[in-house]
Amino acid sequence: MNTLSTPTEMGAVLDYRLTAADRCDSCGAQAYIAAEVNGSELLFCAHHGRKYEEKLRAIATSWHDETARLAETN
Repeated sequence: MNTLSTPTEMGAVLDYRLTAADRCDSCGAQAYIAAEVNGSELLFCAHHGRKYEEKLRAIATSWHDETARLAETN
């Protein structure tokens, strides 16, 4: 069973699970996407998450996307 988690409502109070300490496995930038593949969690920045998304979604058991946070204003 695939579990996809993508925030959809702008302005809604969201409970984020990725923090500034979570880093992209490809480049070390802040991670905004977490994918579970074969029981392991892979973390990606927005750039690398989009780059590998098509291939990963086909095999991932979960996909958690917090890239909407990049458009937030404080």
